[in-house]
Amino acid sequence: MNSNILPGLTSVGFWNCRRSQDWGLDFHRNEGMEIVYLETGGTAFEVDGGIYSLHAGNLTITRPWQLHRLGDPNIGRGRLFWLILDVEVRRPNQEWKWPSWMVLTPGDLAELTRKLRHCEESVWLANPRIREIFRDIGDCVLGWSESRTTSRLAVAVNRLMVELLEVLTEQQTDESPQLVSRRRTVELFLHDLARNPASSAEQWTLAGMASHCGMGITSITKYCRELVNNGPIAYLTSCRLEHAARTLREEPRLSVTEVAMRSGFNSSQYFATNFRKRYRTTPISYRQAHEAGLEFR
Repeated sequence: MNSNILPGLTSVGFWNCRRSQDWGLDFHRNEGMEIVYLETGGTAFEVDGGIYSLHAGNLTITRPWQLHRLGDPNIGRGRLFWLILDVEVRRPNQEWKWPSWMVLTPGDLAELTRKLRHCEESVWLANPRIREIFRDIGDCVLGWSESRTTSRLAVAVNRLMVELLEVLTEQQTDESPQLVSRRRTVELFLHDLARNPASSAEQWTLAGMASHCGMGITSITKYCRELVNNGPIAYLTSCRLEHAARTLREEPRLSVTEVAMRSGFNSSQYFATNFRKRYRTTPISYRQAHEAGLEFR
């Protein structure tokens, strides 16, 4: 979407797959809240380590910090709608800012915001009105060149938010205010370092890590020690070493230097020194032991 049309609405569309596909959407995050509605068919959906089999009538909501994918690895048959709405947050502890064209009452918008922030469940059952709204959104996509389509789309998205509030009110059982704490933000960041090799391979500094989490060095160090009993840089090194060890096992054609660089280390010598401290052997010996069926912990 052009940012000047409906500011904050960054993407909207649908696909209609009548047969199983040879592609899927790999793990990713969006720069906004993503709402997906599956009208027909079924497909696999994974978010935050939870695996779901979506079927007709399912609605998914993912926040910008939630890692998710569609397909296992390929998507299935079905008609699927989506939209991504940027509410100017990237971390759980940030305040949501809705686009100015949202017309829900301040009370309803505040309640919707609270429910979306205080619960990170992602899969819901849509009501019939949501189905009709997404069909209207699909019509807007197909008739984008027609007059007044932008106004129709804005009305449809506002209606969708009202019905989303209804669904959450009916189906949401618990709210957890701790999900929007600064501690939670650090927890998600550390979890991403441990799970995502690309994240841990970034050239992080302590100041950069603190800035990414929206706090000072003292605070991130405090939360990090509470969560993983280690400082941020030491924990980052540990994650890099674990990713490197996995790469040594799974990609024998890569040289030690290539493994080191891919894992975020600036030199193979520094990597080898840290690797020996962690696994009590050299990277080459570790790989050879794995090939011989031995294990290191």
